[in-house]
Amino acid sequence: MLEAIDVTKRMALHGRRHGQWFTAVDSASLKLEPGKVVALVGESGSGKSTLARILTLGDEPSEGTIRLAGKEVSGRRRADRQAHFGQVQLIMQDPFASLNQLHKVRYILGRPLRNFGARGDLDARIVELLERVNLSPGEQYVDKYPHELSGGQRQRVAIARALAADPAVLIGDEPVSMLDVSIRLDVLRLFADLCARDGLAMLYITHDIASARYFADEINVIYAARMVEGGPAEQVTQHPRHPYTQLLLESSPDPDRVGERGRLPIVDSPTEPADREQELAGCPFAARCPHTMPICTEKPPPATTFPDGHWSRCWLHE
Repeated sequence: MLEAIDVTKRMALHGRRHGQWFTAVDSASLKLEPGKVVALVGESGSGKSTLARILTLGDEPSEGTIRLAGKEVSGRRRADRQAHFGQVQLIMQDPFASLNQLHKVRYILGRPLRNFGARGDLDARIVELLERVNLSPGEQYVDKYPHELSGGQRQRVAIARALAADPAVLIGDEPVSMLDVSIRLDVLRLFADLCARDGLAMLYITHDIASARYFADEINVIYAARMVEGGPAEQVTQHPRHPYTQLLLESSPDPDRVGERGRLPIVDSPTEPADREQELAGCPFAARCPHTMPICTEKPPPATTFPDGHWSRCWLHE
């Protein structure tokens, strides 16, 4: 339904580094299919949110192509952007910041319904949206302000606002990280139900690979702007092929591993590259990898694909 093909995003630097460029995303590719959840996992600053903005036309890629339902998308024409916004909706991390605190839920949900051509009784549609995200009965919430709702309720209103456009694709940028642990599972189950019942395609952006394993059909791991591993969620989490993915999994809480030492040492090298461009000359993880070889800093590793559909970019597999 939505596809990124070799997308690269470079940003101009300012101040003392005026005239230089920073690569936020480097040759990233992924596919979102109806009814399936793809997780994008990585640490802060790895390029996850930049890729989300590109997919929603919030940013133009420096290189590469975005396709929606097989057609190449350009954000230059206003009509094309409006049509894309109706098909691809973004759910932000912090619902308290993403909802207008001066307006009631009725206005917050009514505006996208009007903007995207809803017909009939808007009040009935608003109640229907609220009940679709398990805020029931919806009549109790339509005249409340965001500050009168709990964090989980606010995020459900944000999800309902995204659904008001009747999209084909949802992009959740860490949509549960600001919520209490006790209600994260409920929100993830809501997303899973929307994808299964309505055939929505979803990109789930997170730094928590454990939740991605539970929730997603496919996992892509990104480090320092570059995709380093991907494939079916069970294969990536049970048989990680890239050292960075292995370290991510070892850092995740696991009651069966209490008291055990990690199998891989975490390298904090004083020779870590000074900037992103130096990192991307070879493998971006080379400075922190316990298996670094001379070739790792000289050339970027190619993607190696395994029979189960799992792939990894690491010189260990060459």
